[in-house]
Amino acid sequence: MTRPSLAVDLAGIRLKNPVLAASGTFGAGREASGFVDIARLGGLITKSMTLEPWKGKPTPRMCETPSGMLNAIGIQNRGVAHFISEDLPWLVRRKATVIASIAGNTVDEFAGVAARLAAAGGGIAGVEVNISCPNLEDRDNMFAHSEAATARVVSEVKRALPAVPLFAKLSPNVTSVGDIAAAAVAAGADGLSLINTVLGMAIDVNTRRPKLAGTVGGLSGPAIRPIAVRAVHEVHRAHPGVPIIGQGGISSAADALEMILAGATAVAVGTANFINPRSALEVAGGLSELMASHGAATVAELVGAVELVG
Repeated sequence: MTRPSLAVDLAGIRLKNPVLAASGTFGAGREASGFVDIARLGGLITKSMTLEPWKGKPTPRMCETPSGMLNAIGIQNRGVAHFISEDLPWLVRRKATVIASIAGNTVDEFAGVAARLAAAGGGIAGVEVNISCPNLEDRDNMFAHSEAATARVVSEVKRALPAVPLFAKLSPNVTSVGDIAAAAVAAGADGLSLINTVLGMAIDVNTRRPKLAGTVGGLSGPAIRPIAVRAVHEVHRAHPGVPIIGQGGISSAADALEMILAGATAVAVGTANFINPRSALEVAGGLSELMASHGAATVAELVGAVELVG
């Protein structure tokens, strides 16, 4: 039997396999490069970068929870100028497929990062717009909590950086992720990333203090996978032609296939990287075997192929 093809077309980005490293869990690839040939990844979504360096939130920033972890990092990063001068050339030399994650506290900051990337003259295959940032123009609400704010960011980033596919990364902490997805697509998003972390909190019962200095953080890991699968399924049914990067608690090939059956064109492995930096490659390898068991020759055959009852 011919071995299944793992290659996928993600909004015009040709990936050798559908498994990417998720933003914030792989940095810009340097730390993991001693364990992983990053050219073998389907792609690498960089840690979110901002117009100027951000210090992030005070420590402690992370804690374990049952089946997952909480983090309140605050998007600590060295800024887009450092990425362009240091990280991007390193990634290009290693033939990585790079999706640059960008963030900001205002629409102008998002657009500014996009304009800097456009001026850099290439090296990135796409951009993920992390709109789960506090919106200082709207009383600290997240952009992804508002259809109008989502549309403004997507529109301005697309205007500043039209040459590469744009993926809007959506938050699950909303009443209807489908409505936010529709706003992003209408504003020019070429694809969607689902989902970002789920808001959570943990308290040390001995000290009576929150385990995170920021009190509330983002829950990730296997605990949120059913939420992510539901969101991907819901959005894919509403927008079947829009490519989705499914993410949230993926740590095995079966997890990845579940997300693909729900409607994801590609998947991103996140929290599992902290346990095993080779997770994405191992997921991709196992996915090939699962596809063969389903008699599928390509990933595309399985996208959204869940068989609903009734």
